[in-house]
Amino acid sequence: MTDSTANGEMLTTADGRPLKAALAKAEAHAKRRAFLLVLPLLAFILITFVAPIGQMLFKSVNNEGFTVHEDLGTGVRTPIMTNIAAWFDENPLGTDPGEDAYEALAKDLVVLRELKAPGQAGTRINYELSGSRSMFTKAARKAKKLKPPYKEAILDLDEDWGSPKLWQVMRGASSSFTSNFYLAAADRQRDENAKVVMVNENRQVYVKLFMRTLNLSLLITFLTFVLAYPIAHLLATLPLRHSNLLMILVLLPFWTSLLVRTTSWMVLLQSQGVVNDALVASGILGDENRLQMMYNRTGTVIAMTHILLPFMVLPLYSVMRPINPSYVRAARSLGATSWTAFRRIYFPQTVPGIGAGALLVFILSVGYYITPALVGGADGQLISNLIAFHMQKSLNWSLAAALAALLLGGILILYWLYDRLVGIDNLKLG
Repeated sequence: MTDSTANGEMLTTADGRPLKAALAKAEAHAKRRAFLLVLPLLAFILITFVAPIGQMLFKSVNNEGFTVHEDLGTGVRTPIMTNIAAWFDENPLGTDPGEDAYEALAKDLVVLRELKAPGQAGTRINYELSGSRSMFTKAARKAKKLKPPYKEAILDLDEDWGSPKLWQVMRGASSSFTSNFYLAAADRQRDENAKVVMVNENRQVYVKLFMRTLNLSLLITFLTFVLAYPIAHLLATLPLRHSNLLMILVLLPFWTSLLVRTTSWMVLLQSQGVVNDALVASGILGDENRLQMMYNRTGTVIAMTHILLPFMVLPLYSVMRPINPSYVRAARSLGATSWTAFRRIYFPQTVPGIGAGALLVFILSVGYYITPALVGGADGQLISNLIAFHMQKSLNWSLAAALAALLLGGILILYWLYDRLVGIDNLKLG
């Protein structure tokens, strides 16, 4: 394409500019305008979604508790444990700590005492070796009184200072970046020789919780599908004036607080609750045989199935409503049974809605926190509850971040599998 006509004259705009240049300028202006319109949304996504996830991933491999002390009042950051870190750098893995190592440790304990930071350094080691915090605080209190030979003096304070496991953990903590939190999230640890091994059986918690979360999420997704499919079919086949009224009942839970709905299930499901009282009053159960539906997996499944049911109904309804009922009637008129017409004609057309609803319900149930915490008890809690525990109680934010990162990675893998098997292009949310 050129700016010249057949007789060689240049095509120009009304103000004399070449037409091609004017069109290019107008197109660039339209692109800039479109970008500026999208910019607030892009900034919102970056600030509220991408940045927190990036910070979480960084926190899962970074912990400066053993290497840097930050004064909360002034914000001044001071390197700590520098002498022992230097000894680790100069001596390879497997080197037995001698007098020089304990001398470096004694110097760092003096610094910890002056900065009032022995608890911080001890807490970082305590994440991987229980009981270490008290060792650091006790040794720091007496750090200025330590005299050569330092190894004997420190071992007199606590013989556990000679543990090879302790020195192996301190070596790993001497670097701010570590993969140990991911190992802990997978119920693994490094032994004295830095080999990855499983933790003791009585400490294997996280893998079991991940499996419980996966199993309960799949069960809840299946139950919501079984309940939502006939509801969505009824809404899709009724006249519009009737289906709109029934749709209000589907949307009604969204107008009620999640906490209110969860506590309502607590009232219904407890041993002296409405459900058990009704079963006893009707003679189905004896008073001594009341069902235990609270503080276990049963309560978690029932409450979460009810709460997440609308997220399955709405995508199914959105794909069922446009389906022409004449397709099924045509199949039946050609000799197909009702089941065959449903299986081969109607059901395949609802698969995009099933995929969308299943994806929504599964992802929401995997990360649910409030409902399992209130009605699940110890047996019905999910991995999200343990992440919250490490964030709020144990203050091991790096382990919480590692658990969250593994959960995010698992969801992305399932999302990828869904795209490979079903196709994300076939997903319909409305």
